[in-house]
Amino acid sequence: MPSRLFVALVALIALVAAACGGSDDGDEASATSSAETATEDGSGDAAAAAAAEDGAAENGAAENGASAVPDESFDYGTVDYATEPSESALLGNRLHESFPPPVVDPTLIRSGGVPPDGIFPIDEPTFAPPDEIDYELADGEGVIAVEIDGDARAFPVQLMIWHEIVNTEIGGTPVTVTYCPLCNSALTYDRRFAGRVLDFGTSGELYQSALVMYDRQTESLWAHFTGTGLVGHFAGAELELIPTQTVSYGEWKAAHPDGQVLTRALNAPSRYQELYGSNPYAGYDVEAIDPFGAFFVGEIDRTLLAKARIVGIADETGPIAVRFDDLVDNPVIPVTEAGRNLVVLFRPGLASALDSAIIENGREVGQSGVFVPVASDGTTLTFAADGDGFVDAETGSTWNVLGQATGGPLAGEQLQPVVHTDTFWFAWATYQPGTEIIQP
Repeated sequence: MPSRLFVALVALIALVAAACGGSDDGDEASATSSAETATEDGSGDAAAAAAAEDGAAENGAAENGASAVPDESFDYGTVDYATEPSESALLGNRLHESFPPPVVDPTLIRSGGVPPDGIFPIDEPTFAPPDEIDYELADGEGVIAVEIDGDARAFPVQLMIWHEIVNTEIGGTPVTVTYCPLCNSALTYDRRFAGRVLDFGTSGELYQSALVMYDRQTESLWAHFTGTGLVGHFAGAELELIPTQTVSYGEWKAAHPDGQVLTRALNAPSRYQELYGSNPYAGYDVEAIDPFGAFFVGEIDRTLLAKARIVGIADETGPIAVRFDDLVDNPVIPVTEAGRNLVVLFRPGLASALDSAIIENGREVGQSGVFVPVASDGTTLTFAADGDGFVDAETGSTWNVLGQATGGPLAGEQLQPVVHTDTFWFAWATYQPGTEIIQP
């Protein structure tokens, strides 16, 4: 592991410990949880490991991925493990006989060096419109953009890099918004499942260098990258993904002047305030440098450089990826393979959150959007880059990277967004093996 990355990781752990330490600022949720984590070298109870491997194989898990095959015979709604903590995934036996088989070998889920909720999730978020935000948020900084039923929210990466999870409601839908710095991915889930509304926390653990969440109702472990239950009561379950973009604050603010932005008035320890805006992973996103070796097991797909930035799309016809390098030269890439009708749009103007020690100083990396290119009247649209946005050949309307028509006959229309994530290649290829790379 390169020394500066190791130093950055140690610094992160120290800063998180400082932010969460002390009973005055302590986290009530983390006080109720103590992780029974796998050891750094993957050792542990041999029988448990063997059972885990057998269960993962039976459940169709890839060796290094997390492609779940739900156990159709398991009733996820029958037991409330919050009343039986001795049987929970975090507090007790992860291979309890009442659980469905794990999706992955639990010994490959590695401690990230902090306890459950040591990276403090946000459960009581507050929001304000852009003209009322009272902290520095540069136009080039990234925000995680989610819109449901006209309710547009922005979650600044300068906050999400320190908290990783926000449990909230958008447009009346209970959702969990997540960000994993180690795989540079932002994903949002509908947190309703099996007749419950789940609340998620950070487990303090990683699977293949990606955030592992846990739900507080059963303390099952979940993969941030796919919304798949990995181990515990909800092993094999699948959360519904909600379209999410990582875009520049300036782009989002222009599109949603009356939208709502996550504020710094959060139910987090006060010491976090001095951390916001900084990046504890400075230099992490160098394309040719592999992820931290302690957190990744097995072979990295070398089709692209490990941290090459890609737009990842996983649909019913299989996983595909579009390279950012291709989008820089071709800001509009149609995707028609396997009968698809999608368009990937790209705009400059977004700073990397993982480059400089100060997020707003990060180098230019750009931002994407993926949409179904069909107008409300059923007309299929053909896009081209034009000035600060895009124009369609059929009506001459102008569009932004969030899929909004900003002028012309279709002004005010919104293209149907497609679930995707801007992420690093190593993470996408691990969780979505067999990905086809789309050429412009």
